[in-house]
Amino acid sequence: MAKKSAKRNGNNPPEKVFRIGFITASVFGHEIETDEGPITVRSVNVQKRYKDGDDVKYTSSFNLAELPQAVRVLQMAQGYVERAEAEIILN
Repeated sequence: MAKKSAKRNGNNPPEKVFRIGFITASVFGHEIETDEGPITVRSVNVQKRYKDGDDVKYTSSFNLAELPQAVRVLQMAQGYVERAEAEIILN
C-alpha cells in the first residue's frame, strides 16, 4: 500500500482529548490517500498546561510526580486509537 499524499490542515482540531489534571493527550487524525483509497492515520500529542504569571503555557516536560498522569492519558489515547483502527479493519 503506497502512500500518495497527505491532507493536512494547520487548524486541524484534535479528534479526541484525554485529560487528567493539567496533563492532556490529544489524538489527531490525518487522512492520507493510498492505492486502496483514503485512510485515517492518527498521532498523539501529550502535554502539560501551566501558568507563567498571567500567561498559560504548554510543555512536554514532566516531573516524577506527573509521570503517572502522563502514562495514564497515553494509555487512554492508545486504547482509543486501537479501537478506531480495529473499526477500520472490520469495515
